[in-house]
Amino acid sequence: MPTFTSPQIVLFSADLPRAVEFYTRLGFEEIFRTPREGDPIHVDLVLDGYRIGLASEASTRDDHGLDPVVEGQRAAVILWTDDTPAAYTHLQELGATPVKAPAPWLGRLLIAWVADPDGHLVQLVQDAEPTS
Repeated sequence: MPTFTSPQIVLFSADLPRAVEFYTRLGFEEIFRTPREGDPIHVDLVLDGYRIGLASEASTRDDHGLDPVVEGQRAAVILWTDDTPAAYTHLQELGATPVKAPAPWLGRLLIAWVADPDGHLVQLVQDAEPTS
């Protein structure tokens, strides 16, 4: 049986440079880019050990023969934070579209939803359970 390692998610983007800029402004660091010079077709980013890839819609279609979906709520990036309301405002300042304002959930979390510039959902989560 094969062994699997280093899972990640890849989000398809209609505007890859815009998507890379958005996520790097959130604190993600670029760790892979192809091609190395010029306009990228794929970029991997990492934040706190979590790796996401961003792939251009055109490259996914042309290089791999796939039919990427670049519209709609098809995936969500989850970001834990210590201040959901501030993060919700900050992401909008970076170009995210508000989806759902911060609200309690399960009696112990505070969550909010935005959409990144390509429409991917980003959920902001804060542990709101009182500490003893």
